[in-house]
Amino acid sequence: MSLIDRIQTRRPRPARKHRAADEVEQLRLKLMWADSLIKTQRVQLDDAEARRAWTASQQTTAEELVVKLQADVDDLTAERDQLADDLADLRARFAAEIAEEANATAITLPPSVRPIDGPEDQATEPIDVRTLHETAAAGRLGPVTDPGHTTSR
Repeated sequence: MSLIDRIQTRRPRPARKHRAADEVEQLRLKLMWADSLIKTQRVQLDDAEARRAWTASQQTTAEELVVKLQADVDDLTAERDQLADDLADLRARFAAEIAEEANATAITLPPSVRPIDGPEDQATEPIDVRTLHETAAAGRLGPVTDPGHTTSR
């Protein structure tokens, strides 16, 4: 055998495995798959358009609400400013009467003295804030026999 005999030339063509009818069937399957995909895409597109329309209506409603609320804020701000001006005018007008009433109802007792006219106003004694050694020297410390019991004077 020579070297030339060993070089392969073109391969022999294999026998046809597919007939034209098989290819037509494959193309029909692909066409059905494409139709199904198109229907799915149309449904998704319709859903997206419905969501967009709903979102647009919600946005319009929200914008109208914002405009209404901003108008309310502006009205209330103007009313507040007017009331503040009226209050300043009334304080200036009645300053003498306000001062006279404050002087008439002034509390003249020192803060440590408290009137005990009613039962709800019972006087309390000042809190003893001596050191532990001073309290022991004053005889106010004793053995603890009942932790729930507190000693009083």
